[in-house]
Amino acid sequence: MSDRQRIAIIVGTRPEAIKLAPVAQALKRQRWAQPVVVTTGQHGTVVRDTLACFGLRAQTELTLPPGTHSVTELTAGLLSGLGKGLSAPAAHAVMVQGDTSSALAGAMAGFFSSIPVVHVEAGLRSGDLRSPFPEEAHRRMIAEVSDLHLAPTHAAHRNLLAQGLAAERIVVTGNTVIDAVVSASRRPAVEHDSASPFHRIERDPAPLVLVTAHRRENWGAPIRRIGRAVATLSHQYPDVSFVVAAHMNPMVRTAIEDSLRDRPNVYLPGPVPYDAFARILARSILAITDSGGIQEEAAAFGLPVLVTRDNTERTEGINSGLARLVGTQESEIVTAAEKEFAREGALSGDVNRPFPQRNPYGDGQAARRCAAACGWLLGLASRPPDIPMDLPKE
Repeated sequence: MSDRQRIAIIVGTRPEAIKLAPVAQALKRQRWAQPVVVTTGQHGTVVRDTLACFGLRAQTELTLPPGTHSVTELTAGLLSGLGKGLSAPAAHAVMVQGDTSSALAGAMAGFFSSIPVVHVEAGLRSGDLRSPFPEEAHRRMIAEVSDLHLAPTHAAHRNLLAQGLAAERIVVTGNTVIDAVVSASRRPAVEHDSASPFHRIERDPAPLVLVTAHRRENWGAPIRRIGRAVATLSHQYPDVSFVVAAHMNPMVRTAIEDSLRDRPNVYLPGPVPYDAFARILARSILAITDSGGIQEEAAAFGLPVLVTRDNTERTEGINSGLARLVGTQESEIVTAAEKEFAREGALSGDVNRPFPQRNPYGDGQAARRCAAACGWLLGLASRPPDIPMDLPKE
């Protein structure tokens, strides 16, 4: 293994684990690569469990001190830990994904150590430095210290060019979450105890609506309004089941669940394992979410999404008609959901939805392109071609 190049893959949160797992798998298949998964402890055991869904485990696990951390404290602690973790033994490249504090700290640690930085899902921009906060700022800062920008879409590529970044260091790969969610959705269901909510969800014949809410800018009153909107919909549509997949943060979870307890057609299962989540998403009729990742994952199944935010960096979904911005006002969310339910066949539970002409987020081959691009950066492989502008249906 001594002649292989060590690629340190920084994973802090569940979405990072989901989106980087296919890349780690693709790198393991390369003769020149030795992927080393480094977890930061940001999402704790949830990350470990998510990696296990893909047959992966961390080679290096950092730990965060207990307690609530401000963004400043979190980033400082992560930067210190990763600075040490990348030097023993030294990595040949550092790979980060997206826009979390772990991604920013990993990119900065690589930069300070003069290790090439590879940014997966580069180029997303909302245009508002404080929304989403702090993710939009993280994206821009990571871009400035990255040596290779793996843009998920051509729109992201244009954003990177607009920031003044070198075109020859950008590869358009598609989004690795499409690789991940399709693979996970095809895994057979695990047999759960009959008391488990997953046992009931997997067997519920009713049309399903998936709901999530977690973004920092929605904490407090906005998330409570989202919860009340879902409660209203659950009253209006008793034959529809609503699955509220909770965030790990207990304060966030309580805010949305308070309005939904004791509703017979609302499931509150807590955090959902990724393979179960992917199967739920695949058979849902609608998603209501402020998650960027779910906006992308839903596109793999042609699933309409109501985005409970005022703006989104995933403009491709909006432009394709799969996603719609609805904000966080209760009445707007309810009205938008009613319109979706009024569509012919929407409540039949039939998930054979008409797909858009192309999946705007990729063709399920993004991880392979990401791995090849890393080899190109290190002088060990050819530069992969950019993903075509016009993709076939999934």
